[in-house]
Amino acid sequence: MKKVETKMAPAAIGPYSQATEAGNLIFTSGQIPLNPETGVLEGTEIKVQTHRVCKNLKAVLEASGTSLKKAVRTTCFLSNMDDFAKFNEVYAEYFTEKPARSCVAVKELPKGALVEVEVIAEKE
Repeated sequence: MKKVETKMAPAAIGPYSQATEAGNLIFTSGQIPLNPETGVLEGTEIKVQTHRVCKNLKAVLEASGTSLKKAVRTTCFLSNMDDFAKFNEVYAEYFTEKPARSCVAVKELPKGALVEVEVIAEKE
């Protein structure tokens, strides 16, 4: 198993890696909308936060030698299901290949984030 790290995405804020490579698959840790340069939560609205999450995931996947187009599954966490439609608008811009997905509401996310997404992707 190989760990993946990039400065183009936020550093892990706990005892985990940004992603791991196992065989031909990349497993990202959940990304919240932290700005990788400042470590601060970006935005207070679901669309802004979703864009940052997707940019972070894109950076982690690219650092591992793959892309969002190779995503086979995502798991999405929303702090409020009322944000579901707005979240989907932004998500669809990035995950154009429509990977399998689960999307669930959670009581709260780290640092008060509105959204968190994790990805499983194939290597290119």
